[in-house]
Amino acid sequence: MDVVRILLAILLPPLGVFLQVGLGLQFWLNILLTLLGYVPGIIHAVYIILTRD
Repeated sequence: MDVVRILLAILLPPLGVFLQVGLGLQFWLNILLTLLGYVPGIIHAVYIILTRD
């Protein structure tokens, strides 16, 4: 399932984070990072997916 989340995180970073943690702080932080720059949003999303169980 992590492979699917990582692929979604590359295409749409907030969706990958949402599937991992839900509507928490990390989701809103990722939306902000994605709006400020697409690449920081991807990096944050992949980091969240790989470090959370």
